[in-house]
Amino acid sequence: MLQLISDLPPHVAGLHAFAEVTETEYEEALIPIMDELLQRNRKINFVLILETDIKNFVDGAWCGNTKIGFKYFFDWGRVALVTDQKGILGYSDLFKYIIPGKFRYFPLDQLDTAIRWISAK
Repeated sequence: MLQLISDLPPHVAGLHAFAEVTETEYEEALIPIMDELLQRNRKINFVLILETDIKNFVDGAWCGNTKIGFKYFFDWGRVALVTDQKGILGYSDLFKYIIPGKFRYFPLDQLDTAIRWISAK
């Protein structure tokens, strides 16, 4: 399940992932958020709080992340991944080296730090 994070600055969007997440749910939630951000800003600043096991990203949902990453290839500003799951970091490191923008990882207990970093202009 995905929940929009509503208390972020207007130049930042975010999702909170918990329980099971399907590829369709992920894409249907994320694409409108990205499009709206680009209408207001030149870059996408995005935070994902991942409080579900990566196994709960059902068949292809995490791969949908790759498709979205490339769809908005030149539009990324800052991306913060907030999770305590070490296993996801290796996969997500690909974004750091392939897609333009700044990517950082934060443990869940540093969510406030992640929000401050993603909110900086």
